[in-house]
Amino acid sequence: MQPPAGSQVSRVPAQRAPQEDLAPPPAQPVPVPPRRRLRTALTVAGVVLAVVCLSAAATVYILYSRASAPDRSAPDVVVDNYLRAFLVDRNDARADLFICGQGPDGVAELRALRTDLEAREKRFGTTFSVKWGGLTVQEREEQAEVVVDLTISAFVDGISQSDRQSWQFITREESDWRVCGAAKVG
Repeated sequence: MQPPAGSQVSRVPAQRAPQEDLAPPPAQPVPVPPRRRLRTALTVAGVVLAVVCLSAAATVYILYSRASAPDRSAPDVVVDNYLRAFLVDRNDARADLFICGQGPDGVAELRALRTDLEAREKRFGTTFSVKWGGLTVQEREEQAEVVVDLTISAFVDGISQSDRQSWQFITREESDWRVCGAAKVG
């Protein structure tokens, strides 16, 4: 019912009940704690991945180091590797890894052979190939003589030509075996 017009009652604001009488406000949902499990799992996965990558890198380095290191374990092995590097691959830097610390003076005769082969290749427009068979080793303490037969062959004007030469190599064991001398036999 409405109060009469002009009465004071209509101008008084409506009274509210005290706060204690009201129902409690609706409960707000409890905030969910951040997902620490996901963060922990990602951290563990990252650490494991880093360890695997570092292990793989170390393994590759070790395998590469072993594969690229020159094998100078025995007199015949060092002569074989030296001949391959010097006469077949013609890689002086690699060949120098197999000679004695005193330098290439001891293998000057073999250097002269290669220089002669290179000159003939230019003159005849062909390529010489050098092959060898078994190596005979006579070891004496920290020194060994290795004898090998080199077969030098080429195609000249469609004709196969070859020459067989016996060579003697002097090897010495310094920290490992090295070629210290080379001379044609006979």
